[in-house]
Amino acid sequence: MTDARDKLIKFISDEAVFHGDFTLTSGKKATYYVDLRKVSLDHRVAPLIGQVMLDVIAEIPDVFAVGGLTMGADPVAAAILHQGAARGATYDAFVVRKEPKDHGRGKQVEGPDLEGKRVVVIEDTSTTGGSPLKAIEALEKVGAIVVGVAVVVDRNTEARARIEAAGYPYYYAIGLDDLGLS
Repeated sequence: MTDARDKLIKFISDEAVFHGDFTLTSGKKATYYVDLRKVSLDHRVAPLIGQVMLDVIAEIPDVFAVGGLTMGADPVAAAILHQGAARGATYDAFVVRKEPKDHGRGKQVEGPDLEGKRVVVIEDTSTTGGSPLKAIEALEKVGAIVVGVAVVVDRNTEARARIEAAGYPYYYAIGLDDLGLS
């Protein structure tokens, strides 16, 4: 386990895990909620997220860019881009809108041209896998080659199974055990 990963787990545990009664996107009930935006937009934690996620995606060859469905993926992709640049990596980032714009160029995927490029879909935390799968659909329409989905916190729900059943490798940095939530 890396020092950055240990620090990230501590920040998430201390500042992004909330206990109570919550309804998840899936409609399911939970006794805890992991709100990664509490830390992914924090100047102390964003660099750690970038470092840890770089380690997660390092095994995937020839990745051109990272990103996902706005908004959970946006700060994670930016952290990877910046920490990657600091390490000499050349990952670009992209943003996938929930719907195509109804003005301008009408784009759903923003950022560099991804046609024929290998990309990893990023997510802060995934419960159902719906957001990454929606991003994948938009990315494949623009000709991107999706080579995996990488999540900061895996909730150990049906997300992994749904994404793998759709034919995409699933990677994650931190599990519920790491956060003392299993």
